Amino acid sequence: MLIRDADADAAGDAAACAAIYAPFVTGSAVSFEERAPDADALSQRIARNTQSFPWLVAETDGGALAGFAYAGPHRARAAYRWSTETSVYVDPAFHRQGVGRGLYETLLSLLTRQGLTLALAGITLPNDPSVALH
Repeated sequence: MLIRDADADAAGDAAACAAIYAPFVTGSAVSFEERAPDADALSQRIARNTQSFPWLVAETDGGALAGFAYAGPHRARAAYRWSTETSVYVDPAFHRQGVGRGLYETLLSLLTRQGLTLALAGITLPNDPSVALH
């Protein structure tokens, strides 16, 4: 498994991220979104996000994307400048294979190098797998 920076190209990583993310939006409340964003919307999010924070993808040996993780600002007030909010989404076909852990280990290492000291994640409950990962 290769953990690497996401490419904002809508036809590549963004499309794969959109496909992984869509079932979380349409089939659960975990994302807090009402409509699944398409590849173009994810492309814009990746491009905007990576100006200040990492957006990573986990790529299988066969080249498929198994999941993605990213960080972003937690709150706008100055006192929160050392805090970040994190998210991770893993394709169900790759659950319990270390994808989420690998993404988070890499993401947290990058955030530490950026000088961030607190990473927060929101979890909609019940969600035992997410609680266990976090």
